[in-house]
Amino acid sequence: MPTPETDLPEVVRIARDLIRFDTTNHGGGRAAGEREAAEYVGAYLESLGLAPEYYEPIPRRTNVAARVPGKDPGKPALVLHGHLDVVPAIAEDWSVDPFAGEIRDGLLWGRGAVDMKDMDAMILTSVADLLRAGEQPERDLVLAFFADEENGGIEGSALVVRDKPDWFAGATEAISEVGGYSIEAAGRRAYLLQTGEKALVWIRLVARGRAAHGSSLHEHNAVTRLGEAVAALGRTEWPVRLTETTTAFADGLAALLDADASDPDALAASMGAASGFLRSTLRTTTNPTGLTAGYKHNVIPDRAEALIDVRTLPGMEEAVLADIRRIVGDDVEVEIVHQDIGLEVPFQGDLVDAMVAALGRHDPGVPVIPYLMGGGTDNKALSALGIAGYGFAPLRLPADLDFTGMFHGVDERVPLDALVFGQRVLTDLIRSY
Repeated sequence: MPTPETDLPEVVRIARDLIRFDTTNHGGGRAAGEREAAEYVGAYLESLGLAPEYYEPIPRRTNVAARVPGKDPGKPALVLHGHLDVVPAIAEDWSVDPFAGEIRDGLLWGRGAVDMKDMDAMILTSVADLLRAGEQPERDLVLAFFADEENGGIEGSALVVRDKPDWFAGATEAISEVGGYSIEAAGRRAYLLQTGEKALVWIRLVARGRAAHGSSLHEHNAVTRLGEAVAALGRTEWPVRLTETTTAFADGLAALLDADASDPDALAASMGAASGFLRSTLRTTTNPTGLTAGYKHNVIPDRAEALIDVRTLPGMEEAVLADIRRIVGDDVEVEIVHQDIGLEVPFQGDLVDAMVAALGRHDPGVPVIPYLMGGGTDNKALSALGIAGYGFAPLRLPADLDFTGMFHGVDERVPLDALVFGQRVLTDLIRSY
C-alpha cells in the first residue's frame, strides 16, 4: 500500500520530486537538461524567502544558487552544493521505473536517489529547518545546484566558477556528496568523511589499420590492435600508493577492525560490499567504458576506438599517462578527452571538527574516518576559487545495503530514515558552525 503523501517527511518528498525530473546526462553535451529541476529548486528557495539566481550559459543546462545571510558576516561563507544531473538509466534493467521516485520497503528508488538528489533534498530541507524556525546560520551559506557534474562539470560548475565567481564571494570551504555515510565491518559502524578526490583523466584509445574485406587474411586489423590494447590496460593491476589521506584512512580502518594498518588493501578488502569502492581509492584505476568500430559485418574497418575512464591519485596524472602509453604500445594513439585535478584537504580544522561533532550528537561514539574518493565532484571546480571542498552527505545506513555499489548502478535507492538522519545532521551543522 503506498505511503500517504502527508506521512512522508519533507526531505523524502523533495528527493522524490527531484528524481521525477529526467535530468539524464549522456556526456559530450548530450543531455536532457536540468532546467525544470533547477526551477523547482529555485521555487523552493523562494518559498523560504531567499532570492535565487539562475545561470544558463548553454540552453537547458541550468545552474541555480542563493545566499543565506549568517549571524556573523565576518566569518567566511560555507558553500553547500549539489548537482542536478544524473547518469543514464536503462529502464528494462531496473525493478522500478528509474524516474518514478517510487517508495518501496522503506526506501526511495530511482536514478539520483544516491547520486545525488538525496543530498540536494537534505541541503534544501536543512536550510528550511533553520529559516522556518526564525533562526540564522552562524555564517553566510551559499547554496548552489549545478548542471553537468556527470560530464566533469564542463557545462556546469566550470562555467559558473568562470563567469559567476561573485556567487561564492567570501567562501573558503564547501561540502557536497560522497562522504559522511556509514560503513560497517565486524559488527562495528564508522562514518567516512571525504577529504580528497582522485584526479580524472578521460582518454580515447585510437587504433588504425587498413580497411579490407572481412574474409581476407589481414595483419593490420584496427579492431584487433584496439582489443589487445584495451585488454592489456583493463587487466593492469596498479600498485597501492599511499597519500596523507589514505594513510589516515588505513589507520582508521585498522583501529575499527583492531587490525594491523600495514596492508591497507587487505583492510579495504575486508569491508564487505564497500570493498571494491574503497580499494579503488588506494590506487590508479583504468576502466574501459566504451568501444566504437566498424560499420558492416564483412568490412574490416580502418579505425577503432575505446573510451577509458582513468582515475589517478592526486599529482600522478602525467606519470600514469606515460605508463598507459607504454602499456598500449606505439601502434595505439592516446587522446585526452577531458582532464581534471585531484584534491586533498586536511582532516582537521573547525569545519572538520564541526562535522565530526554533528555526527557524534546523532550517532554517539561512532568513529569518523577520512578517505580519498575514487571519483570526483564539483569541489574540483570550486578549488579554483581557493575553496576547500569536503564530502559530507551524512547517511546512517543498514549494514546489508550495498550503498557504494549503487552509484551509477541499477536499482539505485536510499532508506527513508537515512534521509531524515542526514537532514537532522546537516541542520545541526549549519546551526552550530
